[in-house]
Amino acid sequence: MSAPTDTGTPAKNVPAATPGKRVVRALGTGIPVYVLLVVLLLALLITDPGFYEPDSFLSFVKRAAPLVILAAGQYLVIVCGEFDLSVGAIVTAGVVVAAELYGSFPDAHWLVVTAVLLVGGALAGLVSGLITTVLRVPSFITTLGMMLILEGAVFFWTGGSPQGVLPSAFRQLGRGTAFGWLPWAVVACLVAGTVAVLVTRSDFGRTLLATGDSDRAAALSGVRVIRVRTVAFILSGAAAALAAVLVGGFSGVSAQAGRGYEFEAITAVVLGGVVLGGGRGSVVAAMAGAFSLQALFTLLNLQGVSGALESTVQGVIVIAAVGLGAADWSRLRGRRTPSGNGPPGATPAGAAPPGLTPQRPTPPTGTHPSGGTPS
Repeated sequence: MSAPTDTGTPAKNVPAATPGKRVVRALGTGIPVYVLLVVLLLALLITDPGFYEPDSFLSFVKRAAPLVILAAGQYLVIVCGEFDLSVGAIVTAGVVVAAELYGSFPDAHWLVVTAVLLVGGALAGLVSGLITTVLRVPSFITTLGMMLILEGAVFFWTGGSPQGVLPSAFRQLGRGTAFGWLPWAVVACLVAGTVAVLVTRSDFGRTLLATGDSDRAAALSGVRVIRVRTVAFILSGAAAALAAVLVGGFSGVSAQAGRGYEFEAITAVVLGGVVLGGGRGSVVAAMAGAFSLQALFTLLNLQGVSGALESTVQGVIVIAAVGLGAADWSRLRGRRTPSGNGPPGATPAGAAPPGLTPQRPTPPTGTHPSGGTPS
Protein backbone atom coordinates (compact mmCIF):
# COMPACT_ATOMS: atom_id res chain seq x y z
CA MET A 1 0.00 0.00 0.00
CA SER A 2 1.45 3.35 -0.98
CA ALA A 3 1.65 6.14 1.51
CA PRO A 4 -0.40 9.25 0.83
CA THR A 5 1.59 11.87 -0.96
CA ASP A 6 1.65 15.55 -0.08
CA THR A 7 0.35 17.65 -2.94
CA GLY A 8 2.21 20.67 -1.64
CA THR A 9 -0.92 22.86 -1.75
CA PRO A 10 -0.94 25.13 1.31
CA ALA A 11 -4.10 25.12 3.42
CA LYS A 12 -6.21 28.23 3.17
CA ASN A 13 -6.10 30.27 6.35
CA VAL A 14 -9.48 31.75 7.28
CA PRO A 15 -8.83 35.30 8.50
CA ALA A 16 -10.00 35.90 12.03
CA ALA A 17 -12.61 38.56 12.55
CA THR A 18 -11.17 41.84 13.71
CA PRO A 19 -12.42 43.39 16.98
CA GLY A 20 -14.22 46.07 15.00
CA LYS A 21 -16.11 43.51 12.92
CA ARG A 22 -17.03 41.56 16.04
CA VAL A 23 -18.45 44.70 17.63
CA VAL A 24 -20.44 45.55 14.50
CA ARG A 25 -21.76 41.98 14.33
CA ALA A 26 -22.80 42.11 17.98
CA LEU A 27 -24.60 45.44 17.58
CA GLY A 28 -26.38 44.21 14.45
CA THR A 29 -29.14 46.37 12.99
CA GLY A 30 -29.24 48.57 16.10
CA ILE A 31 -26.11 50.57 15.29
CA PRO A 32 -28.02 53.67 14.04
CA VAL A 33 -30.16 53.92 17.18
CA TYR A 34 -27.14 53.49 19.45
CA VAL A 35 -25.38 56.31 17.62
CA LEU A 36 -28.53 58.43 17.84
CA LEU A 37 -28.82 57.79 21.57
CA VAL A 38 -25.21 58.84 22.16
CA VAL A 39 -25.73 62.01 20.11
CA LEU A 40 -28.91 62.90 22.01
CA LEU A 41 -27.25 62.30 25.38
CA LEU A 42 -24.35 64.54 24.37
CA ALA A 43 -26.83 67.20 23.22
CA LEU A 44 -28.56 66.99 26.60
CA LEU A 45 -25.21 67.41 28.34
CA ILE A 46 -24.45 70.54 26.29
CA THR A 47 -27.95 71.95 26.80
CA ASP A 48 -28.11 71.15 30.53
CA PRO A 49 -24.70 70.54 32.16
CA GLY A 50 -26.46 69.29 35.29
CA PHE A 51 -28.30 66.53 33.40
CA TYR A 52 -25.80 63.86 34.45
CA GLU A 53 -26.01 64.58 38.13
CA PRO A 54 -27.20 61.34 39.79
CA ASP A 55 -30.64 62.62 40.81
CA SER A 56 -31.32 64.23 37.44
CA PHE A 57 -30.15 61.29 35.36
CA LEU A 58 -31.99 58.71 37.45
CA SER A 59 -35.12 60.84 37.17
CA PHE A 60 -34.75 60.69 33.38
CA VAL A 61 -34.43 56.89 33.47
CA LYS A 62 -37.44 56.68 35.78
CA ARG A 63 -39.57 58.67 33.33
CA ALA A 64 -38.41 56.47 30.46
CA ALA A 65 -38.98 53.17 32.32
CA PRO A 66 -42.66 52.63 31.33
CA LEU A 67 -41.92 53.26 27.65
CA VAL A 68 -38.86 50.97 27.76
CA ILE A 69 -40.97 48.14 29.22
CA LEU A 70 -43.71 48.73 26.65
CA ALA A 71 -41.15 48.73 23.82
CA ALA A 72 -39.76 45.38 25.01
CA GLY A 73 -43.26 43.87 24.95
CA GLN A 74 -44.13 45.49 21.63
CA TYR A 75 -40.92 44.10 20.13
CA LEU A 76 -42.04 40.52 20.86
CA VAL A 77 -45.25 41.10 18.92
CA ILE A 78 -43.79 43.02 16.00
CA VAL A 79 -40.83 40.71 15.44
CA CYS A 80 -43.23 37.78 14.90
CA GLY A 81 -45.13 39.78 12.29
CA GLU A 82 -48.00 41.33 14.26
CA PHE A 83 -49.02 44.61 15.98
CA ASP A 84 -50.39 45.46 19.41
CA LEU A 85 -52.28 48.75 19.58
CA SER A 86 -53.97 47.92 22.88
CA VAL A 87 -51.03 48.52 25.26
CA GLY A 88 -51.93 52.14 25.97
CA ALA A 89 -55.50 51.20 26.84
CA ILE A 90 -54.21 48.40 29.09
CA VAL A 91 -52.09 50.97 30.95
CA THR A 92 -55.12 53.22 31.45
CA ALA A 93 -57.34 50.33 32.50
CA GLY A 94 -54.67 49.09 34.91
CA VAL A 95 -54.42 52.42 36.71
CA VAL A 96 -58.20 52.79 36.98
CA VAL A 97 -58.74 49.20 38.10
CA ALA A 98 -56.08 49.59 40.80
CA ALA A 99 -57.83 52.71 42.13
CA GLU A 100 -61.22 50.97 42.12
CA LEU A 101 -59.77 47.91 43.89
CA TYR A 102 -58.33 50.07 46.63
CA GLY A 103 -61.65 51.86 46.89
CA SER A 104 -63.34 48.51 47.61
CA PHE A 105 -60.45 46.87 49.53
CA PRO A 106 -58.43 49.65 51.19
CA ASP A 107 -56.20 47.21 53.08
CA ALA A 108 -55.20 45.15 50.04
CA HIS A 109 -51.47 44.50 49.76
CA TRP A 110 -49.78 46.22 46.85
CA LEU A 111 -48.30 42.92 45.67
CA VAL A 112 -51.79 41.41 45.41
CA VAL A 113 -53.09 44.36 43.41
CA THR A 114 -50.01 44.28 41.17
CA ALA A 115 -50.52 40.56 40.56
CA VAL A 116 -54.16 41.19 39.64
CA LEU A 117 -53.10 43.82 37.12
CA LEU A 118 -50.47 41.53 35.59
CA VAL A 119 -53.00 38.71 35.22
CA GLY A 120 -55.52 41.13 33.70
CA GLY A 121 -52.98 42.42 31.19
CA ALA A 122 -51.99 38.88 30.26
CA LEU A 123 -55.66 37.95 29.76
CA ALA A 124 -56.19 40.92 27.45
CA GLY A 125 -53.15 39.80 25.46
CA LEU A 126 -54.45 36.24 25.40
CA VAL A 127 -57.79 37.36 23.94
CA SER A 128 -56.07 39.48 21.29
CA GLY A 129 -53.69 36.66 20.44
CA LEU A 130 -56.40 34.03 20.05
CA ILE A 131 -58.57 36.27 17.90
CA THR A 132 -55.58 37.07 15.70
CA THR A 133 -54.22 33.55 15.34
CA VAL A 134 -57.28 31.30 15.56
CA LEU A 135 -59.91 33.50 13.92
CA ARG A 136 -57.28 35.00 11.57
CA VAL A 137 -58.39 38.58 12.17
CA PRO A 138 -55.52 40.97 11.35
CA SER A 139 -53.76 42.02 14.53
CA PHE A 140 -54.09 45.68 13.60
CA ILE A 141 -57.89 45.35 13.64
CA THR A 142 -57.95 43.05 16.66
CA THR A 143 -55.86 45.23 18.94
CA LEU A 144 -57.50 48.42 17.67
CA GLY A 145 -60.83 46.90 18.70
CA MET A 146 -59.39 45.84 22.06
CA MET A 147 -58.14 49.39 22.60
CA LEU A 148 -61.59 50.84 21.89
CA ILE A 149 -63.28 48.25 24.13
CA LEU A 150 -61.00 49.00 27.08
CA GLU A 151 -61.23 52.77 26.65
CA GLY A 152 -65.01 52.59 26.41
CA ALA A 153 -65.24 50.33 29.45
CA VAL A 154 -63.07 52.70 31.50
CA PHE A 155 -65.16 55.69 30.47
CA PHE A 156 -68.43 53.88 31.24
CA TRP A 157 -67.14 52.63 34.60
CA THR A 158 -65.75 55.96 35.76
CA GLY A 159 -67.95 58.43 33.90
CA GLY A 160 -64.78 60.08 32.57
CA SER A 161 -63.43 61.00 36.03
CA PRO A 162 -62.01 58.05 37.99
CA GLN A 163 -62.59 58.06 41.72
CA GLY A 164 -60.33 56.66 44.37
CA VAL A 165 -56.75 57.17 45.48
CA LEU A 166 -53.73 54.94 45.11
CA PRO A 167 -52.05 54.42 48.49
CA SER A 168 -48.41 55.31 49.00
CA ALA A 169 -47.43 51.65 49.35
CA PHE A 170 -48.65 50.92 45.81
CA ARG A 171 -47.07 54.08 44.41
CA GLN A 172 -43.64 53.25 45.81
CA LEU A 173 -42.75 51.22 42.73
CA GLY A 174 -43.35 54.24 40.54
CA ARG A 175 -41.95 57.07 42.65
CA GLY A 176 -40.13 55.49 45.60
CA THR A 177 -36.45 54.67 45.95
CA ALA A 178 -34.43 51.67 47.06
CA PHE A 179 -31.50 52.19 49.40
CA GLY A 180 -32.47 55.85 49.56
CA TRP A 181 -31.19 56.76 46.08
CA LEU A 182 -32.12 54.19 43.41
CA PRO A 183 -35.69 54.58 42.05
CA TRP A 184 -37.71 51.39 42.09
CA ALA A 185 -38.81 52.22 38.54
CA VAL A 186 -35.20 51.90 37.40
CA VAL A 187 -34.94 48.51 39.13
CA ALA A 188 -38.17 47.37 37.45
CA CYS A 189 -36.84 48.58 34.10
CA LEU A 190 -33.58 46.65 34.55
CA VAL A 191 -35.39 43.48 35.59
CA ALA A 192 -37.87 43.68 32.70
CA GLY A 193 -35.07 44.38 30.23
CA THR A 194 -33.03 41.44 31.49
CA VAL A 195 -36.03 39.12 31.21
CA ALA A 196 -36.72 40.37 27.67
CA VAL A 197 -33.12 39.72 26.60
CA LEU A 198 -33.18 36.22 28.09
CA VAL A 199 -36.48 35.47 26.35
CA THR A 200 -35.21 36.60 22.95
CA ARG A 201 -32.01 34.56 23.30
CA SER A 202 -33.92 31.41 24.19
CA ASP A 203 -35.41 28.88 21.79
CA PHE A 204 -38.70 30.76 22.04
CA GLY A 205 -37.00 33.97 20.88
CA ARG A 206 -35.51 32.21 17.87
CA THR A 207 -38.91 30.79 16.95
CA LEU A 208 -40.34 34.31 17.18
CA LEU A 209 -37.83 35.51 14.58
CA ALA A 210 -38.46 32.47 12.38
CA THR A 211 -42.22 33.01 12.57
CA GLY A 212 -41.91 36.66 11.63
CA ASP A 213 -39.57 35.85 8.75
CA SER A 214 -41.91 33.21 7.25
CA ASP A 215 -44.70 31.68 9.25
CA ARG A 216 -45.26 29.00 6.62
CA ALA A 217 -41.62 27.91 6.65
CA ALA A 218 -41.64 27.99 10.45
CA ALA A 219 -44.77 25.81 10.55
CA LEU A 220 -43.18 23.32 8.15
CA SER A 221 -40.16 23.23 10.47
CA GLY A 222 -42.35 22.17 13.39
CA VAL A 223 -42.94 25.58 15.02
CA ARG A 224 -46.38 25.99 16.58
CA VAL A 225 -47.06 29.38 15.05
CA ILE A 226 -50.39 29.93 16.80
CA ARG A 227 -48.91 29.26 20.22
CA VAL A 228 -45.80 31.37 19.60
CA ARG A 229 -47.74 34.44 18.49
CA THR A 230 -50.32 34.06 21.24
CA VAL A 231 -47.58 33.93 23.89
CA ALA A 232 -46.06 37.09 22.37
CA PHE A 233 -49.39 38.91 22.84
CA ILE A 234 -49.65 37.61 26.42
CA LEU A 235 -46.17 38.92 27.28
CA SER A 236 -46.96 42.26 25.66
CA GLY A 237 -50.13 42.58 27.77
CA ALA A 238 -48.25 41.70 30.95
CA ALA A 239 -45.57 44.29 30.11
CA ALA A 240 -48.31 46.91 29.65
CA ALA A 241 -49.76 46.01 33.06
CA LEU A 242 -46.34 46.45 34.68
CA ALA A 243 -46.01 49.81 32.97
CA ALA A 244 -49.42 50.72 34.41
CA VAL A 245 -48.08 50.15 37.93
CA LEU A 246 -45.19 52.55 37.24
CA VAL A 247 -47.38 55.17 35.56
CA GLY A 248 -49.91 55.05 38.39
CA GLY A 249 -47.07 55.38 40.86
CA PHE A 250 -45.75 58.72 39.68
CA SER A 251 -48.78 60.14 37.81
CA GLY A 252 -51.71 59.09 39.97
CA VAL A 253 -55.19 58.13 38.81
CA SER A 254 -56.30 59.41 35.41
CA ALA A 255 -58.60 58.23 32.65
CA GLN A 256 -55.88 59.26 30.17
CA ALA A 257 -52.92 57.68 31.95
CA GLY A 258 -51.87 55.50 29.01
CA ARG A 259 -53.07 57.65 26.14
CA GLY A 260 -50.58 57.60 23.25
CA TYR A 261 -48.29 54.99 24.75
CA GLU A 262 -49.16 52.48 22.01
CA PHE A 263 -47.82 54.77 19.30
CA GLU A 264 -44.77 55.73 21.33
CA ALA A 265 -43.95 52.05 21.82
CA ILE A 266 -44.25 51.33 18.09
CA THR A 267 -42.15 54.40 17.31
CA ALA A 268 -39.44 53.21 19.72
CA VAL A 269 -39.39 49.73 18.17
CA VAL A 270 -39.19 51.12 14.63
CA LEU A 271 -36.50 53.56 15.71
CA GLY A 272 -34.56 50.55 17.02
CA GLY A 273 -34.36 49.10 13.53
CA VAL A 274 -36.95 46.35 13.99
CA VAL A 275 -38.62 45.45 10.70
CA LEU A 276 -42.38 45.97 10.88
CA GLY A 277 -43.04 42.84 8.85
CA GLY A 278 -41.18 40.78 11.44
CA GLY A 279 -38.22 38.44 11.23
CA ARG A 280 -35.42 40.87 12.09
CA GLY A 281 -34.53 43.09 15.01
CA SER A 282 -33.06 43.31 18.48
CA VAL A 283 -34.92 43.84 21.74
CA VAL A 284 -31.95 45.79 23.13
CA ALA A 285 -32.14 48.14 20.13
CA ALA A 286 -35.90 48.51 20.67
CA MET A 287 -35.33 49.54 24.29
CA ALA A 288 -32.56 51.89 23.14
CA GLY A 289 -35.13 53.39 20.78
CA ALA A 290 -37.38 54.06 23.78
CA PHE A 291 -34.54 55.82 25.60
CA SER A 292 -33.75 57.80 22.43
CA LEU A 293 -37.36 58.90 22.09
CA GLN A 294 -37.49 59.99 25.73
CA ALA A 295 -34.16 61.81 25.34
CA LEU A 296 -35.46 63.58 22.24
CA PHE A 297 -38.62 64.73 24.04
CA THR A 298 -36.52 65.92 26.99
CA LEU A 299 -34.22 67.85 24.65
CA LEU A 300 -37.14 69.49 22.88
CA ASN A 301 -38.59 70.46 26.25
CA LEU A 302 -35.30 72.02 27.34
CA GLN A 303 -35.16 73.94 24.06
CA GLY A 304 -38.63 75.37 24.73
CA VAL A 305 -40.38 73.44 21.94
CA SER A 306 -44.06 72.85 22.60
CA GLY A 307 -44.97 69.38 23.79
CA ALA A 308 -47.84 69.41 21.30
CA LEU A 309 -45.27 68.64 18.59
CA GLU A 310 -44.38 65.27 20.12
CA SER A 311 -46.92 63.49 17.92
CA THR A 312 -45.53 65.25 14.86
CA VAL A 313 -42.02 64.15 15.78
CA GLN A 314 -43.20 60.55 16.24
CA GLY A 315 -44.86 60.57 12.83
CA VAL A 316 -41.73 61.87 11.13
CA ILE A 317 -39.60 59.24 12.90
CA VAL A 318 -41.89 56.37 11.90
CA ILE A 319 -42.08 57.42 8.24
CA ALA A 320 -38.34 58.08 8.00
CA ALA A 321 -37.32 54.87 9.78
CA VAL A 322 -39.66 52.64 7.77
CA GLY A 323 -38.71 54.38 4.53
CA LEU A 324 -35.00 53.93 5.13
CA GLY A 325 -35.55 50.33 6.15
CA ALA A 326 -37.57 49.58 3.02
CA ALA A 327 -35.13 51.26 0.62
CA ASP A 328 -33.43 48.85 -1.80
CA TRP A 329 -29.84 49.87 -1.12
CA SER A 330 -28.50 46.93 -3.16
CA ARG A 331 -30.05 48.37 -6.33
CA LEU A 332 -28.53 51.77 -5.60
CA ARG A 333 -25.12 50.17 -5.12
CA GLY A 334 -25.65 48.14 -8.29
CA ARG A 335 -26.20 51.32 -10.32
CA ARG A 336 -22.86 52.66 -9.15
CA THR A 337 -21.02 49.42 -9.95
CA PRO A 338 -19.86 49.13 -13.61
CA SER A 339 -21.22 46.11 -15.45
CA GLY A 340 -18.95 43.35 -16.67
CA ASN A 341 -16.33 41.26 -15.00
CA GLY A 342 -13.27 43.11 -16.23
CA PRO A 343 -11.50 46.01 -14.56
CA PRO A 344 -12.92 49.53 -14.90
CA GLY A 345 -12.34 50.91 -18.37
CA ALA A 346 -11.80 47.49 -19.98
CA THR A 347 -13.69 46.64 -23.12
CA PRO A 348 -16.11 43.70 -22.72
CA ALA A 349 -15.46 40.64 -24.84
CA GLY A 350 -16.99 40.88 -28.29
CA ALA A 351 -17.50 44.64 -28.10
CA ALA A 352 -15.96 47.15 -30.44
CA PRO A 353 -13.26 49.43 -29.05
CA PRO A 354 -14.33 52.99 -28.21
CA GLY A 355 -14.65 55.22 -31.26
CA LEU A 356 -15.23 52.39 -33.73
CA THR A 357 -18.55 51.28 -35.17
CA PRO A 358 -19.03 47.51 -35.28
CA GLN A 359 -19.29 46.25 -38.84
CA ARG A 360 -21.94 43.85 -40.03
CA PRO A 361 -20.44 40.55 -41.24
CA THR A 362 -20.56 40.02 -44.97
CA PRO A 363 -22.88 37.12 -45.97
CA PRO A 364 -21.44 34.26 -48.03
CA THR A 365 -21.54 34.46 -51.82
CA GLY A 366 -24.87 33.47 -53.29
CA THR A 367 -26.78 34.11 -50.10
CA HIS A 368 -29.28 36.93 -49.59
CA PRO A 369 -28.50 39.20 -46.59
CA SER A 370 -31.81 38.21 -45.04
CA GLY A 371 -30.66 34.62 -44.75
CA GLY A 372 -32.44 33.10 -47.78
CA THR A 373 -31.30 32.37 -51.36
CA PRO A 374 -31.86 35.02 -54.01
CA SER A 375 -34.84 34.48 -56.27
